[in-house]
Amino acid sequence: MLAKAICMMGEEAAREFYAPGRFTRKRALPEPTLWLLQDQGAAQVLDGEAHRSRKQMLMSLMSPASIGHLSDLVAEEWRSRISRWQDMKEIVLHQEVEGILCHAVCTWAGVPLGEGEASMRTREFAAMIEGAGAVGLRNWRGMALRRRTERWARGAVERLRSGEVRASEQSAVHTIAWRRGPDGKQLDTPTAAVELINLLRPTVAIARYITFGALALHDHPHCRERIPTGDGEYLQFFVQEVRRYYPFFPVVAGRVLREFEWRGRRFERDEWVILNLYGTNHDSRIWQEPQRFQPERFRYWDGSPYSFIPQGGGSHMANHRCAGEWITIGLMKTAMRLLTRKMSYQVPQQDLRIDLSRTPAIPNSRFRIGDVRRM
Repeated sequence: MLAKAICMMGEEAAREFYAPGRFTRKRALPEPTLWLLQDQGAAQVLDGEAHRSRKQMLMSLMSPASIGHLSDLVAEEWRSRISRWQDMKEIVLHQEVEGILCHAVCTWAGVPLGEGEASMRTREFAAMIEGAGAVGLRNWRGMALRRRTERWARGAVERLRSGEVRASEQSAVHTIAWRRGPDGKQLDTPTAAVELINLLRPTVAIARYITFGALALHDHPHCRERIPTGDGEYLQFFVQEVRRYYPFFPVVAGRVLREFEWRGRRFERDEWVILNLYGTNHDSRIWQEPQRFQPERFRYWDGSPYSFIPQGGGSHMANHRCAGEWITIGLMKTAMRLLTRKMSYQVPQQDLRIDLSRTPAIPNSRFRIGDVRRM
């Protein structure tokens, strides 16, 4: 947008970028992108104690039991759709998975949806994701539909607080609605609604990773053969390699909070710095043959939070690393098991090219499958 920026890539760059107190996420994204991905007042744009307090709220929802419950809901919804898919000549997997994830995550969060409402919410969340990296019509459509989603989310919070509806104390909507900040005050309704959306929309966005996983199964049949018969370790490697290899949102950005020097350059206060996530995940200084899809590489990965950063780097609690990363991994594993163990299908001729200039990226055809059969 004709603004001067410093671009960084690699493990050392990520370590500098995620050094505590060095950058702020405020004014780090163009406002149209911010509105669709995070919005004002959300945890992702807070700093210091305010960020830590809000992040603690989000991380409290990421227990293994909670993620397992969400995975079970996704599997149940997926299996129920297989019967419908069997009667259809073809389906667009990416669109179907968006619907599955939306229905499941809203139930998990304590805001269950009826069939017609589920379709509406799915369209809204999908439009936000589609429009976040765009300029023009895609972005405008996402912002227009987001306003409708915000009204719905505010209503869900208000009905819970008024006692009109009930939700489990362990649910996301209950946790957010009754959360108090460091000042002891309850989150105002618009902020609570934003945080609810910021749990639901990113979960629907996992459909992209699942679509890339299906593409990897198609492009690498030897991987498909190992997942149904192999142990959970190989599935973990496969999912991580999908997240490393395929493109999602390519960068994160920040504004310098305090001046510092790195590699002989002085970073001045308020300078705009962009960290290349996709480039770091394909950095030949870190990954041997980075353009090759090879799940087994993760057997030897040292676990550094700065070398593998598909959803941000650093500490989940202290930094701005995505709170839902474990949900992403859990739901991808669930989807890969379903694709390889619970159904068979054919992949017709289609345009599976991925345009790296498009954000967020997706195969051009959204991955169509046909002749679906229950296994």
